[in-house]
Amino acid sequence: MKANLPAKTGRTFEQWVTLARKGPGEVKGLVAWLKGEHGLGTVTATLVAHQVHGGYMVEHEDPDALLEGNFAGGKATLRPVYDALIKAARKASKEISVHPCKTYITLKRGTQFGVVKVARERIDLGLMLPGIEPEGRLEKARNLGNDRVTHKVVLTAKKDVDAEVVRWLKTASDQKAQPKVKAKTTAKAKTTPKTKTTAKAKTRTSAAR
Repeated sequence: MKANLPAKTGRTFEQWVTLARKGPGEVKGLVAWLKGEHGLGTVTATLVAHQVHGGYMVEHEDPDALLEGNFAGGKATLRPVYDALIKAARKASKEISVHPCKTYITLKRGTQFGVVKVARERIDLGLMLPGIEPEGRLEKARNLGNDRVTHKVVLTAKKDVDAEVVRWLKTASDQKAQPKVKAKTTAKAKTTPKTKTTAKAKTRTSAAR
């Protein structure tokens, strides 16, 4: 990921770290600053922020390596299915972010709404869909990440990532979307239009005097 930063952002990782030292003095604020002021993604901003403040967890140093680790061994053939799934997630919402871990991939939109677990012959897409009854391909989840993951969809081929999956992704992520604060609009002060004095009116006034 670090090697790709110059092409994607115009700065090297070291240059981002140097710039970030001028930002807020704590990790959370610095991540928000890097994202909001400089357009970095969540993973990159977090990596830079932890580098600035030190003591970051080693497993978060290289998200690309973590992602590849999920497809090690005989799981490599499922990578196209995963790529199709992430493309579908971004179609559901551009606010969705992907966070690879050692044995699974977390899906977030503000907070976590799903998890991707790669098995040898399938990908389990876990979703947080409270209040929705399991039906058809949307199965009840068991032991998939945590107890907040209520449903799962089994994916074995790219064709499994269809419009139905996009709809479920959107439903789950919409529940985790951060509410947008509307800017307050102030009422414009009404101005009393000035009465124009015409030349004729001036003449009549003078004559009356």
